Amino acid sequence: MFLRRLARPMMMMAKVKETTGIVGLDVVPNAREVLIGLYTKTLDEIKAVPQDEGYRKAVESFTRHRLKVCQEEEDWEAIEKKLGCGQVEELIEEAQDELKLIGHMIEWKPWGIPDDYECEVIENDAPVPKHIPLHRPGPLPEEFYTTLEAVETGTLKQIISASEKVNPAITSSESQAK
Repeated sequence: MFLRRLARPMMMMAKVKETTGIVGLDVVPNAREVLIGLYTKTLDEIKAVPQDEGYRKAVESFTRHRLKVCQEEEDWEAIEKKLGCGQVEELIEEAQDELKLIGHMIEWKPWGIPDDYECEVIENDAPVPKHIPLHRPGPLPEEFYTTLEAVETGTLKQIISASEKVNPAITSSESQAK
């Protein structure tokens, strides 16, 4: 009886993570607080990227979601389960890496490419080793080229009406009769 009274409050306490099971990745005892701080800092730093850039929109979207989950959940297990993106320690590393990337993106400004910028295309005719599969699509059906030509010449409506005469559409009364 004495042990039950002593053990119950201990069971109600949050579980303590002993290991991540990943070599070189130590347990962070206050992972929730660290994540909240990193996500808040990320949302502050991403404001230096122009608002209409896809990178900023993506980073803000997933960071806000993760921050919200961390603020709503107290337990590290609940955070991991709700986010479904790995362990909280892995999330901490991802958030730190994202902060570094934001700094690089601000420095590089990939969104500031002038309209008249010409990119040099380098073609490499080196043979592909046999163990690497060639991902070349097969030939397109002849219908594709016929339709493409019709679109380019403006005769698409004529081709569609001609094909409807050859293969008339089934009306609702015909399908019920069968």
